[in-house]
Amino acid sequence: MDGRAQRLRQARVDRGFETAAAAADAFGWSRNTYASNENGNAPFSYRRAKEYAAAFGVSPEWLYDAAGAMQPLAASGMVPVIGRVGANPEGTVLFATGDDPAELAPIPPGGTDQARALRVVGHSMRGVADDGALIYFEDQRTAPTPDMLGHVVVVELDTDEVLVKRLLRGSRPGLFDLESVAGPTRQDARLRWAAHITAIIPPFQARRIIRGAA
Repeated sequence: MDGRAQRLRQARVDRGFETAAAAADAFGWSRNTYASNENGNAPFSYRRAKEYAAAFGVSPEWLYDAAGAMQPLAASGMVPVIGRVGANPEGTVLFATGDDPAELAPIPPGGTDQARALRVVGHSMRGVADDGALIYFEDQRTAPTPDMLGHVVVVELDTDEVLVKRLLRGSRPGLFDLESVAGPTRQDARLRWAAHITAIIPPFQARRIIRGAA
């Protein structure tokens, strides 16, 4: 049994379900699918991890890849500041090192426990977010949608880069141009996922609400 399957079993047992079948019946899942996920015969996706995590009251990041604490931070109304952005004209997200976040920020209005925050560093994003601001997005990891076109969003490329860019149509379906606030436009990029920016907190307020992780 791999680590992901072991964590799923632990979450199920801790939630009080003696058997995999009992958990599947309680939440309306296929018994065979759930059992295969828990015994490691069928590794489950991040999207499925979020569903299981919500049912068992654990963090989806912990369940999926052992990142961070087992219990979701959002139980305290806080979510992690997962990295920095804007330190260079490329708009690259530089992720925080280590499994546990060094900084936490409150869930923004209208946000969910899947909200994540980025701290803006430098002035290359001036006009969108100033140095020291917080940018929130929902970590849903879904494909780009038409209503994202023309807007600044968070994207992951097939090259493993995570960027904050304005999303534009590429030269053909499935490709996208990524316009920088400052710097050249990257053309015909292939994306794994894209996420709307849901809130931008100005630097003065950001300094007041960010907390160090315990």
